[in-house]
Amino acid sequence: MTLNQVKSLYQEQLKSLYPENEIHSILQIVCEDLLNWSRSDFMIKDREELSHLQEEILQTSLRELRTSKPVQYITGKAHFYGHEFSVNEHTLIPRQETEELVDMIIKDHKAETYLNIIDIGTGTGCIGLSLKAAKPDCIITLMDVSEEALVIAQLNANHIKTPVKTILQDVLALDELPEEYDVIVSNPPYVRNMEKEEIHSNVLEHEPHLALFVEDHDPLIFYSKILKLAQKALKTEGILYLEINQYLPEEMKKIARGLGFDSEVFQDLNGNNRMMKCVRS
Repeated sequence: MTLNQVKSLYQEQLKSLYPENEIHSILQIVCEDLLNWSRSDFMIKDREELSHLQEEILQTSLRELRTSKPVQYITGKAHFYGHEFSVNEHTLIPRQETEELVDMIIKDHKAETYLNIIDIGTGTGCIGLSLKAAKPDCIITLMDVSEEALVIAQLNANHIKTPVKTILQDVLALDELPEEYDVIVSNPPYVRNMEKEEIHSNVLEHEPHLALFVEDHDPLIFYSKILKLAQKALKTEGILYLEINQYLPEEMKKIARGLGFDSEVFQDLNGNNRMMKCVRS
């Protein structure tokens, strides 16, 4: 079997799940991450015969993809802000929108070398570790309620060679954060159960619901708690950065205002209300 034949097979068997260009990208990721091919290899090896092992790897991946399993869980890798992160079923797959949040923080603090930062609900550690890689003198703390997620976060810290502190903790059970911080950042669960019908099956059936969903009757429970904790834990000129539910920016502003914060909402590249910056008023 040649790569061209595999491409046709992937297109035929995945067309009900993904658009054509996305299937092409998925196969490219599989070839790069599991066959150790370069991008140019993927472009020029169309007519070469695959080895038995290569063909088996691609066929096995296709069977998993047909179950809606995300390609990142198949390869065990996700790319975020120029780094490669390990992922598994206990962690969300890092999103492009979250890269924009990281970029905002780095640009806001480009003149500062030392910052004490906590990343609440860290998952893979992609936010905190990307900040640490960009600003090596910063002190980074990664917090998560999931012990399995923190194992992956620590693995990623070791891979990127960025020393960090980790805390296993349910933020909703906290009365205060352990230190004062220059930056508090969080991408907490914010998708309401009523929004599940908008979620692609590969997310809904495979990514951890603990990190995704909140109850419809109290969708901003994590934000209320984090804002209250930030009241005490932010240094005088500290900033709280949040990734938010695109449908609830005004509700978010109201909570922030009630807790003594001036807030500003920013849109992502898709035009959705996605990021929020809060400072004490």
